[in-house]
Amino acid sequence: MKFLGAITALLTTGLLVFSAQSREQVHGQDLLVKINIQHRMELMNTLSENGAQVESLSDEWIRVQTPSNKVFSLASLTNNSNVEYVQPNYRVKLIEDFSMQDPLRRAALLKSMKRGLLTSDVSASAPMKDNPEIPAMPTQGTGNDPEVSKQWGMKDIGADKVWGKEKGSPDMIVAVLDTGIDYTHEDLLPNLWINSGEIPNNGIDDDGNGFIDDTIGWDFVSNDNKPYDLSGTPLEVLSGKMQPGHGTHCAGNVAARGGNGMGISGVAPNVKIMTLRFLSEKGQGTTADAIKSIKYAVDNGARILSNSWGSEGEDPNDGASNQALRDMVQYAQDHGALFVAAAGNGHRGEGYDNDADPMPAYPASYDHDIIVSVAALNSQDQLGSFSNWGLKSVDIGAPGVAVFSTTVGGKYSDIVASVGGFEVFWDGTSMATPHVAGAAALYWSAHPEKTWQQVKAAVLNSGVKIPALKGKATSESKLNVESLMKF
Repeated sequence: MKFLGAITALLTTGLLVFSAQSREQVHGQDLLVKINIQHRMELMNTLSENGAQVESLSDEWIRVQTPSNKVFSLASLTNNSNVEYVQPNYRVKLIEDFSMQDPLRRAALLKSMKRGLLTSDVSASAPMKDNPEIPAMPTQGTGNDPEVSKQWGMKDIGADKVWGKEKGSPDMIVAVLDTGIDYTHEDLLPNLWINSGEIPNNGIDDDGNGFIDDTIGWDFVSNDNKPYDLSGTPLEVLSGKMQPGHGTHCAGNVAARGGNGMGISGVAPNVKIMTLRFLSEKGQGTTADAIKSIKYAVDNGARILSNSWGSEGEDPNDGASNQALRDMVQYAQDHGALFVAAAGNGHRGEGYDNDADPMPAYPASYDHDIIVSVAALNSQDQLGSFSNWGLKSVDIGAPGVAVFSTTVGGKYSDIVASVGGFEVFWDGTSMATPHVAGAAALYWSAHPEKTWQQVKAAVLNSGVKIPALKGKATSESKLNVESLMKF
């Protein structure tokens, strides 16, 4: 039986513990266990009877949380021939950290906040109370989108040149796996995926998918049917206490409604967005919730998964990997989905080579064929200083610096926060990723007969080669939607 190097079985007690060298893990006995499916229920029942909390994640994987108020022997688990793999429930998180990093400026900011001397000059994220009601679909407007001129990235990739002929199909579903979405936003609401098999608010799992009243997606953090993007004020974001509405910003670049006379347009302005929240208001989550989100997306019809999250490496001292997450990416591949992932934002904001660094960004650097790993570019076709690269592990570049998009509270901005003269912009490989997800959705909408392999090849082979990505991405190119739609 295979175990992570970071897990030591204490033979004298049969108790499983974790070594201190493991990083980015849920420490203690919060485990993901791969089991023989023929003996699944028997093993789960045994664990429950012995005081563990057991949760099914997929046909093969379960989450096991041992009780904290008593000693729990896992000898029967570690020695069980029906157990194939045991690992910690690793933490994952947002790719970006928008907090103020300079220690002196941070200290001054916190001091001023405590004294009530600072107010927000610009708020890209006007937070609302969690779980607002899901509005009725609005009457569709028409006309030019007044803020689209601020989306330098759309012009840069040639998306604006194809919208007259192709806006994407409402049958094409892109799942945004993130901090949730402001599903009340005027420019996102019309393009929300609606679960047609579910009758809203009747308290019944009408479609039998295991989720009650999941009309637009699911919140795996709060375990409810309102995956709202709970964000913080600019002061809370800069101090590192809250995330700024990350999922809402990403969703806008995938598929904000175009041509409705409001705001902006996503790359694919008529496709549907499936809303999946598995990262908290602090931008943090677990492998278990990532797995559930991926499985939900695939099982409920998403063809493309947009993933602006991950971890900075899998600890090389562990001697193994986050096998549970790898298996779920493989599940998506086996079911014909495309997995678009952020290439990562380096160490402390300085990009690095995912091919060579001992802690490459995951899941973007996994070797699954369905993954399209995306680097971030600025308006001068240069890599963002924070963006990771990799000739083998990163595929393509897309706009990811000072990106203008939808924000929480029905707003739009390229600025995360502006407080006391200090500004933070929407920069990141997270911002580049939805451009590629949207482009793939636009192309696949026009060519529904294509396989994910053909869609991926078209996205990469239609890009425009740029010097900044020579030797740094498999395609050595930046995304170009105009060329893609002619491919």
